[in-house]
Amino acid sequence: MTDNKNRCVITGLGVINAIGNNVEESWNNALKGVSGIKNTNTVDTKDCYATLAAEVNYKELDSIPNTEKMDRVSKLCIKATLEALEDAKLKDFSGSERVSVIMGSCVGGAVSIDHYYRTDKNKDDVLKMPISAVAANVAHYVHAGGVVTNIGNACAAGTISIAYACDLIRAGKADVVIAGGADAFASVPYAGFLALHALDSNPCSPFNHCSGITLGEGSGAVIVESYEHAKARGAKAYCEVLGSGVSSDAHHITAPREDGEGQMNAINWAINTSGVKKNEIGYINAHGTGTAKNDNAEFLSLHTVFDGENDNLSVSSTKAMVGHCLGAAGAIEAVFSIKALTENKVPATLGYSDEDLVTLKDKAGKIDFIPNNSHDKNLDTVMSNSFAFGGNNASIIFSKKEGDVNTKNDCGKVYVTGLGMVTPLASGKANYVNAINNGVSIDNENPRSNASVEDYVEFGLKPLYRKHDNLSHLQVVSGMQALKDANITVTDDNATDIGIVVGSSEGALGTCLEFTENIVEKGCANGSAFKFPNTVYNAAGGYLSICSGIKGYNVTVTNGNQSGLQSVAYATNIIRQGKENYVLATGTDENIDYIKEVFTKLDYVADEVVKPFAGSDKFTLSDGSITVVLENDKNAKARGAKKYAEVLGYGMATKAVEYGKLSGTNDALKKAIELALEDANLTLADIDTVSGFACGMNKVDTIELDVLNDLFGDNLSNINLLEVKDHVGEARAAAASLSLAHASLMLAGEIESDNGYKFTNGSVQQAKVLAKDMKNVLCISYAIGGTYTAVIITK
Repeated sequence: MTDNKNRCVITGLGVINAIGNNVEESWNNALKGVSGIKNTNTVDTKDCYATLAAEVNYKELDSIPNTEKMDRVSKLCIKATLEALEDAKLKDFSGSERVSVIMGSCVGGAVSIDHYYRTDKNKDDVLKMPISAVAANVAHYVHAGGVVTNIGNACAAGTISIAYACDLIRAGKADVVIAGGADAFASVPYAGFLALHALDSNPCSPFNHCSGITLGEGSGAVIVESYEHAKARGAKAYCEVLGSGVSSDAHHITAPREDGEGQMNAINWAINTSGVKKNEIGYINAHGTGTAKNDNAEFLSLHTVFDGENDNLSVSSTKAMVGHCLGAAGAIEAVFSIKALTENKVPATLGYSDEDLVTLKDKAGKIDFIPNNSHDKNLDTVMSNSFAFGGNNASIIFSKKEGDVNTKNDCGKVYVTGLGMVTPLASGKANYVNAINNGVSIDNENPRSNASVEDYVEFGLKPLYRKHDNLSHLQVVSGMQALKDANITVTDDNATDIGIVVGSSEGALGTCLEFTENIVEKGCANGSAFKFPNTVYNAAGGYLSICSGIKGYNVTVTNGNQSGLQSVAYATNIIRQGKENYVLATGTDENIDYIKEVFTKLDYVADEVVKPFAGSDKFTLSDGSITVVLENDKNAKARGAKKYAEVLGYGMATKAVEYGKLSGTNDALKKAIELALEDANLTLADIDTVSGFACGMNKVDTIELDVLNDLFGDNLSNINLLEVKDHVGEARAAAASLSLAHASLMLAGEIESDNGYKFTNGSVQQAKVLAKDMKNVLCISYAIGGTYTAVIITK
């Protein structure tokens, strides 16, 4: 049986989609077989072969209080969240660091991106655009103070968000997590799937006609609680959340593997970590998009995994009613799965004619695909599957039983064993070290990193270079560099032992902007099939998986600049819990013209080089990609790996303020540091160096200095301050990762000294920092909206 500390329960449900504006309406309509698919008039459909969508019909959406500055995606998410909280009998959390928000999304504020180009490029649209805004807006609305981030793994995002919520609870990092996903119907996904010829001109027909998808929109939210917390407050629990599996195909950016290997890995890992048998799973809410490639692969996966071991399995795809809701799909389908479990009813897959039923009977075998009509069925355990662009796969299991989830959290120490670095100074670790040792720093107002075709040639990837966008170029090169530096060769034997966690502030926003500008000018019928796959935030991680052959855990986290350190925290958790032996933790952001334009709209970008503590109201916008290989101690020792540093602990906290703001969030940075110290079993007296986030913008730099002064007091004058943005500018997530990578290089002695800072006589002064004086380094990072991550590393 599962130890109580590993038990996670669902105590609240919320949903909004094309067949209902709340859980009961949606569920009742699902059981009746109501379809929400209709002709759309909200996007340009001129000359388009498919004009259907499953859109939300909720007139009060724009009247939700205090959401005027939010994109439609955040409004949908808040609507579902408020219902889930009411269902769980939870309200305002008063900033508690024990309450977290994890939300998934595929296209984020795509409605606002479209509006930006159809109007006068109003800067009011800019802060509504990134996926980062979604979870931040929810956290601000309910005053959550714990881990706040978004999962950007396209159509698997909602499922992964619930899996991560459970991981955080089992790691002791949270008591309550609001998890789910949201996406709004918009011209970007519509024109993109049109360009791929992936839309059905008729309502989608999963596992049947399989001639394309129908896009939907909406949001699903679940309240995940530790069993002990829920019991202590007398909460009702719908069910237990057991195991989950997250994998990568390493195959193709848009198409699944035909042999279903990655899907089966996710399904089997979910089963194996749940402590249930295959024949205990009574119902699966399938990914079931209605495309031939996806449905055929999933059909094969289900038969391969369950044939001969489960003769009582029912499977359906509710996308035939609510459409494909992208990043919201997994969360909405989790709600449907939990309702099926608790009410002992299984919803149908719509669209079967009498002739179709004959065909289905011939190929379904013993699996009940529930054609057309829902029915009663006694259920103890159910599964929900989500598969996505980038080759990402996720499965999760809900049950009335406790199962046997044995998350240990003690799978050894975590070491930094490899580094990949693409920065404005240089590409490659050796070149970066040489630049620092020679005192090289950014010397222009528009620094950009370069991952060239020559870099691809080095790793035998030249044919792939032109298929990848700039962000993916940066990520692929730094990732491959890190594997080489760590002396890791990916093989069939170890491919599933290696994971990837990409952290990005803006992710694929630049490509989204470019794609949208084109369709606003030329119409949705003329979207670029070449560019569309790169508009999803997990494209960079997907390409890295394809180029490297990595088939393990693959996730993209996005919540502002601190995402690059948050990826390290996430990866550390994965290794501690024994999910992978190695994880590539990255921070990647780009500075293409489209990104510079929107930052300039916010009046953030300086016309000259701005250094940390310059007292400016702007910063030097930059970019780059840093990949840190993290590895468990047993594995590192067995293969004689070089150890740059050990990761001792991490902490994440939020003082949720309006997205776009930072003032008044000092306490969250302080709390993140305190949590990291607790996790590392250290005190402030053990810290000798801080690798900070100062960028030259006064409102950012002041928070760092004020908090360090509050914490260290008179001892701050003895603390070394490293500020990597002195070298590379505001590279957002890349700079956050670099704060740890740079410090690791110094701890390992590869950088002997750096031009850092000291706090002297009440002010900050430049001072030489010597590597020999460093032992325990506190790395810190920030995000607008008030989220902070702290990671402590040691020699």
